[in-house]
Amino acid sequence: MKPLLQIIIAAAGLTAFTLSTEKDFLSSNTSYAHQQLNHMLTETATRDSLAFPRTMDSAGRMTTTSMYDWTPGFFPGSLWYSYEQTKDPAIYQQAIRWTEKLEPLKDFTQHHDLGFMMYCSYGNAYRITGNKAYRDILIQGARSLSTRYNPVTGSIKSWNAFKSWHGEQKYFYPVIIDNLMNLELLFFAAKETGDTSFRHVAVSHALQAMKNQIRPDYSSYHVVCYDTLTGKVLARETAQGYADNSTWSRGQAWGIYGFTMIYRETKDPRFLKTATGMADWFLNNKNLPADKVPYWDFNAMQKGYTPGVRSYANKVTTKYRDVSAAAIVASALFELSDYVAPAKGAQYRKTAISMLHTLAGPAYRAPEGQNGNFMLMHSVGSIPHHTEIDVPLVYADYYFMEALQRYQSSL
Repeated sequence: MKPLLQIIIAAAGLTAFTLSTEKDFLSSNTSYAHQQLNHMLTETATRDSLAFPRTMDSAGRMTTTSMYDWTPGFFPGSLWYSYEQTKDPAIYQQAIRWTEKLEPLKDFTQHHDLGFMMYCSYGNAYRITGNKAYRDILIQGARSLSTRYNPVTGSIKSWNAFKSWHGEQKYFYPVIIDNLMNLELLFFAAKETGDTSFRHVAVSHALQAMKNQIRPDYSSYHVVCYDTLTGKVLARETAQGYADNSTWSRGQAWGIYGFTMIYRETKDPRFLKTATGMADWFLNNKNLPADKVPYWDFNAMQKGYTPGVRSYANKVTTKYRDVSAAAIVASALFELSDYVAPAKGAQYRKTAISMLHTLAGPAYRAPEGQNGNFMLMHSVGSIPHHTEIDVPLVYADYYFMEALQRYQSSL
């Protein structure tokens, strides 16, 4: 057994895991992912060439979206991870093809998700290939993302408008916690170009999110709406969670992952404290099921939490799981474990490995060739919007594959 893995297993108390069993686990899951992606590639060949996999319809067939949605970068990103894991030259060519379809997005400025769209695709492409053309596209994407920053609010505007679930009230400078994930593109551009303005925007946004979106107990608000004349907070609401004062599970996952990444890029201990606080809140929450795959909102249907009058959450009585949140957290914990004290890091790593095994088990991993050829079952897009409820989601698969890759890299 490799000494590093001996240390990891001993420190984490993973007595049931050995190098042999874990290598078999990783090999089995990367092979399975490769097969599902190949099935999906076969299916996409019958669709519009600019249609990107997103989820599955009620008949079990893959549904797609355009490149201008927030999710198109995840499929090419998954192809890159599959190539990294299998070295299959056919997957390599498909990863290039699907990534390069997204080049027009480098000039896109209509919403904040350029990081998801460009860094999951072109970021992985550049990391693996070193193709300088991909670097240049990423830098231009960062310029486009930066146009949505306002120095008065100190934040990047997420959507152009947000309509409250409580009535007809609209806000025109909403910032959502998901937006933290897009900052990685800005940090990349700052390092590559030496232009400190990218880093300034990213750090400013992160500080404002830490101040205004994270509660004292390290739970999180989903949407914070700002006044562009004064920079003051007008409202703290939810878009995809149960209630304004509840904690939407995927939002908490974005925060854990986002602040971990921001700490990596800044080494500012305030961001590490926030990342660990949010992770501990998630993992120690009394409402987290034993298998650590959360319900879609930690406070759904609890006393003291009331959805807006227009929200479909009022009509839902099932406590759906959100596998996408678990996949994001598992991936984040592998990285976060490297930044904390050894004992705490070992616990985070143990939890991440356990979560990966859970996601790869029969309760959540689909049989090959089923589930619209997506890998993981039982995710939730947005219950308030009555959309993507208990279905596979392309980003759940992406973060599952990233977690597998991070685990593999640590052995």
